[in-house]
Amino acid sequence: MANPGQYGGEGASYYNQQPAPPPNSYQMQPPQNGSYNQPYQPQYGNQNGNQNGNQYGNQYGNQYDGQYQPPPVPPPPMNPKQDANYNYGGPPPSYDEVFKVQKPKYNDLWAGILFLITCAGFVVVSAISIQGYSSTRGQNSGGINGQLNNFSLTTHTIWLFFWVLLTATVLSYGYVWLARKFTKQFIWITGILNIVFGVVTAIYMLSRHYLSGGIVFLIFSAFMILAFITWIPRIPFSALMLQTAIDVSKRHGHVYAVSAVGGLIAAAFSAWYSVTLVAIYVKYQPAANNGACQQGVGNCSQAKVIGLIAFITFAAYWFSEWLKNTIHVTISGVYGSWYFNSKNYPTKVTRGALKRALTYSFGSISLGSLVVAIINCLRQLCSIAKQNASAEGDILGTILWCIVGCLIGILDWAVQFINRYAFSHIALYGKAYIPAAKDTWRMIKDRGIDALVNECLVGPVLSMGATFVAYACALLAYVYMVFTHPAYNSTGAYTPVVVAFSFLIGLQICNVFTTPLSSGIDTIFVAAAWDPEVMIRDHPELYHEMVRVYPHVQQAIHA
Repeated sequence: MANPGQYGGEGASYYNQQPAPPPNSYQMQPPQNGSYNQPYQPQYGNQNGNQNGNQYGNQYGNQYDGQYQPPPVPPPPMNPKQDANYNYGGPPPSYDEVFKVQKPKYNDLWAGILFLITCAGFVVVSAISIQGYSSTRGQNSGGINGQLNNFSLTTHTIWLFFWVLLTATVLSYGYVWLARKFTKQFIWITGILNIVFGVVTAIYMLSRHYLSGGIVFLIFSAFMILAFITWIPRIPFSALMLQTAIDVSKRHGHVYAVSAVGGLIAAAFSAWYSVTLVAIYVKYQPAANNGACQQGVGNCSQAKVIGLIAFITFAAYWFSEWLKNTIHVTISGVYGSWYFNSKNYPTKVTRGALKRALTYSFGSISLGSLVVAIINCLRQLCSIAKQNASAEGDILGTILWCIVGCLIGILDWAVQFINRYAFSHIALYGKAYIPAAKDTWRMIKDRGIDALVNECLVGPVLSMGATFVAYACALLAYVYMVFTHPAYNSTGAYTPVVVAFSFLIGLQICNVFTTPLSSGIDTIFVAAAWDPEVMIRDHPELYHEMVRVYPHVQQAIHA
């Protein structure tokens, strides 16, 4: 355990007089001088950065004149106990008053502009493609097997994606409801359902001689079994953090309203994307009987089909990530307000956090989402290439693309990990993306909160739940293609494409629905790194319970 005296100042005197509780004890011991009854004044170093302070006390003591300043993060939010001008008889402060932005400005503006340009490009491509599709609607409509179009996706595929969207939305909403009603059993239910459904899907695909899909799902299921077994000892701590996030969401802010609205927006955009995807195939797929080639803008070519699908898929990933991170930033404002001002909860929290996400932090959210969108787009292309190689019997190519996909997956995990906590920082202090990511990561490591982050399984469990929904959507798409047997898929060439995009739609929709659950826990960890004494002082029940299920919390919180 780190020596608290190294930080100097008031913290040093406190710990010299009253050592931290032993590992098996979680009874909070107040300092002998009774400072818990005094106005709370946390410090990293004393006013002069004394001789015994570590690099933080020496470097930042003079600079910030004794005020708590986890380097180089902005000062903590306003605490009414420290504000001499605070009117105790008046109304509670607003969100903008508690979390004041230092020199407010529009950060990372270039990324926000690029995001808007990309969205405009998506709209243009969609309009041109849908116009070409509508001009030959008679060729693409009709009965499933009676359509004249036998060269590309048709209205049949739009109906397929409609059922995929409906399935993803219903399962995602049900999954969030399950977390609220059966919080303690939620992790077990998620793991077991995910494993069982993955194995069933793999067996069914293999029985239909769809080897590439069956083998992929079988590998995923085996990995999930091994991962879940190693997670069992960490379930109690994870269940506690999830229960805390659920309890706060029921009393503060509009967490579930944000989740529902965000999920519906994600579903609506996915429907738009699905129609655009089909329209691009209809409009630009080269074929002798494709009348759309003579309609509207541009001629048909395979290169256009590939290029436009790559573009709209990238735009869809970017929009989905932006939507998810905007929800995350909004919800982080709710949990940050609860952590720092639980006794005097601010007003207009959800509205204030959303306003900041759509104004000052719009560019920063767009930039962080861009990085993830690029990685996810590469992973999607890798998945399609792997399925095509498997369908052609290219074993070496399949193995190679599988390895590349694993490497991209690791990179995606690392970026997502940093983004989660950087966006919580951005939510409360409105900083630019890259400085926020650097500062938050450094602070988490310095405080030792990374141990708590690694111990908590809620993020991986929610990812597993999203994968379960994606499994269901992929299986539905596969069964639909098998039993309807449309003319354009007589050789089965479109099956990997349709299944892959159905998996993507289900995954993204569920990720948007479940974002508020993980956002709360991420914000609690980041807030504990900013000001750990608030955890002990204002949330003693949570602190005691955390120590009971995971004694290492004492080292992390006191570090």
